[in-house]
Amino acid sequence: MNILLLGSGGREHALAWKMAASPLTERLYCAPGNAGIAQEAECVALDLSDHAAVVAFCREHKVDLVVVGPEAPLCAGIVDDLESAGIKAFGPTRAAAALEGSKGFTKDLCRANGIPTAAYARFKDAAVAKAHIHSHGAPIVVKADGLAAGKGVVVAQSQAEAEAAVDMMFAGGIFVSNPGEAGGEIVIEDFLDGEEASFFALCDGETAIPLATAQDHKRAFDGDKGPNTGGMGAYSPAGNIDLAMSGRIMNEIIAPTMRAMKAMGTPYKGVLYAGLMITAEGPKLIEYNARFGDPETQVLMLRLMSDLVPALLASRDGVLKSFDLRWYAEPALTVVMAAKGYPGNYARGTVIEGLDEAAAVERVEIFHAGTKTDGGRILANGGRVLNVSATGKTVREAQARAYEAIARIRWPEGFYRHDIGWRAVERERRP
Repeated sequence: MNILLLGSGGREHALAWKMAASPLTERLYCAPGNAGIAQEAECVALDLSDHAAVVAFCREHKVDLVVVGPEAPLCAGIVDDLESAGIKAFGPTRAAAALEGSKGFTKDLCRANGIPTAAYARFKDAAVAKAHIHSHGAPIVVKADGLAAGKGVVVAQSQAEAEAAVDMMFAGGIFVSNPGEAGGEIVIEDFLDGEEASFFALCDGETAIPLATAQDHKRAFDGDKGPNTGGMGAYSPAGNIDLAMSGRIMNEIIAPTMRAMKAMGTPYKGVLYAGLMITAEGPKLIEYNARFGDPETQVLMLRLMSDLVPALLASRDGVLKSFDLRWYAEPALTVVMAAKGYPGNYARGTVIEGLDEAAAVERVEIFHAGTKTDGGRILANGGRVLNVSATGKTVREAQARAYEAIARIRWPEGFYRHDIGWRAVERERRP
């Protein structure tokens, strides 16, 4: 098969790395790609917002399957346009991608179908939103309704912080990939106490099968401090989701969502990524994403024993009922190296050295998230720049390998957390 992968981040590098190893892959293209993806695929300069150009490329290069990585093209309906042109595409339609594209849509769906989530209210007026905050107190969570590249959520520890978040969002003061939508409405919900986890299911519109679990680290700095980010690291499996909890998540959250979407005439196909809080009462949905997570994909691909390409095809073709995936038992961990200043302003174009030495560490893979080439040099070209990933017999062993590799990378303009996987390491130390 000729496959086109859309995207340019660490998630896409991990997917490209896995798909390139498939015997089904004849030619692998990636648009626009990055310096790391260029080692696995032929990178092409396509504007992902120009759906006609993507369709034309697929026809010219006889592309058999398009795999959509990021959320913005999904929410813009690129799967609809590809399928209308007779080109197979992996991912949800525009209508189904509303599970990520609108926080309010998802919360309303949860309420209507008895799916456990935090109590919430929707607001289009800042003064009314602030009155709600005043009556409920803090901590409280303020969310932009639309896409915000992982930065549209403020977990406010005080009423003043929550009110500032309201003002920022209504003023459009967040980094949004669809300006206007995220600033137009906000969702305010109760704070959930518990431990977060990322749960992924592969869906074909009717059937959903669970993938491996993972735990992300959203805060920018050590000790889970600092602003929320798109993710500063992850490990798999998540220690707070055993088989029994996985069954509850499938039965109480994923399955009713699949039924509801089908009943609405918008069956969900692709990866459904549930951001969860595991509370004393059980799992509760924080949010849905309509695509693979980043950086969770990096650790999932390291642990996936099965060929990825047939799984993506089975999802698109509606035949997951008879499908099975196999996973390596050993854990995987990834550490994000980001440009100083992220998730705020940061510099581009700084030189990264030592990647070959870092990749020489046993059982380490380095996935590029925001890089470009300049002659023989690798330059930073984004906020999250590298995913230094490793496997091991334990999370602690994988963690040690990842940080050993990072120590060999020379990039003074970068930073990273030093405690990725700390919860799992603490669990391993317990008798």
